[in-house]
Parts: sequence; structure tokens; C-alpha cells
Amino acid sequence: MGSIARRIVDANMLRLIKQWLKAPVETTGTGWAAERTNGTRMTGGRANTMGVPQGGVISPLVANLYMNRFLKYWRQSGKGETWDAHIINYADDFVILSRGHAAEALAWTDRVMTRLGLTLNRTKTRLCDARQERFDFLGYSFGPHCHRQQGRWFIGASPSARSVQRLKDRVGEILVPGNKGPWGEVCGTVNRLLRGWCGYFSPGTHYATDRVVEAHLYDRVRNFLVRRHKMPPRSIGPFSMEAVFGELGVPRLRHLRRKDAMS
Repeated sequence: MGSIARRIVDANMLRLIKQWLKAPVETTGTGWAAERTNGTRMTGGRANTMGVPQGGVISPLVANLYMNRFLKYWRQSGKGETWDAHIINYADDFVILSRGHAAEALAWTDRVMTRLGLTLNRTKTRLCDARQERFDFLGYSFGPHCHRQQGRWFIGASPSARSVQRLKDRVGEILVPGNKGPWGEVCGTVNRLLRGWCGYFSPGTHYATDRVVEAHLYDRVRNFLVRRHKMPPRSIGPFSMEAVFGELGVPRLRHLRRKDAMS
């Protein structure tokens, strides 16, 4: 609230934000405790003195306001010049890129975060040599990649394995057996999902991940249509790969990126 009050002077607005931060949140859980409460429990409330309600829409904004204290101290202390380092952050997720001083930067960050009342997520925080191993950030996997034709290695970026799996899960949620909508509507939903994926993952290299995604997409679309037409499982019938990515309206990912580039 102190960080917010440096930018907002309206007392009524500050009071509203404080009430928002102290609003109780109903969450779902598992185990015997959840069974006693019908699977739900309340967190936060008036006794809460720290943090933002889980899933609160104000969370990214408040995170940026509070993280700005860390970023400002980084600039004032001159650590970027001393360690030849840069910070890239999005809300509370950040990466420090340094030439030869990564361990020092991590130790300094840990001390500063503790002073700010924050704690680094130990399961996500790690040191790595980006020339030898990859790291994931904002859905991308950064680090060494192999050129598929020339066989040479280069430092690049591609969709992370977790991002690919998340897309597969979203496709599976759309193409469930219980979806009785007309194929035109179902296909339109899938296409909007793919268009958003291609828009976000337009930079970088994505040949390998495109092949994985398209293979999964074809398999799920074919199974969905086979079930709908009550055909034998694992059969292809009229739903060949050429038909799915042709007359049935499912686009190739490279074609979507080409359209976006031309527009």
C-alpha cells in the first residue's frame, strides 16, 4: 500500500484498493479437510497483512509497482554497469543476464529481496550458462538450438516444452467427445487458439515445435471427427492429413504466420 500511495493520492481510491487486498477468497482443495468443507476453503480476509488475493486481476499491476523498488535500486547501485548485466522482467518474473558475474548478481538479488520482504522462488531460480543450456522465460526456451539443415548450433529462442503442452491441453479441451457444436464453430474455436499461439510465438525458431503441434492437432481432429461420424477407432476414412489441413479448415501454423507477416 505504501508503494501504491506514492502514485495515488485519492484517499477513496486507496481505501477501495485496501479493501480489495483484504477481501476473502474462496479456493478449492483436496484431501480430508476439503471433504469437510465441500472442497472449498476461505483464504485472506481482514487478518491478511501481506500479498494479493489469488487470481486477483490487480496482481500484475501491484507486482510491477512493488518490483519497481528492486529495479530502481538496481539502477541506483550501478550493478548493471559493474557486472555487465541487464534485467528483463514481467510482473514478478524476471531474468538477469550477466557476463561472468551471475553468481554475484544472484546473491545480491537474494539479499535485496529479503530486505523488501520478498522471497525468491527456489524451484524456479537457478544459475545457468545460456551458451550451454536453456532456460525458460515467458513461455519461451532460450539457449542453444541446432540448425535443422546445416547442423550448426546457435543461441536462439523457441516455444518451451511447457508452452507446447499447454497448447495441446487447450486443443484437447475443445475437441472433447461431449462437444456437439457444428464443425464450423469447433474449427473456428481451434483456429482462434492457433492464431493467438502463432501471434505470440512469431519471433524465434519454431519449425520443430510446429511439427509437434501439427501432428498432435491432426491426431485430435481426426479422432474427434471419427467419433462424431461413428467410424471405427483409429480409422482415417475421409479425414486424411490433406483433408484436415485443407477443406476441413484447420490451418498450417506456418501459413498463419505468413498471413500475420503480410498484414
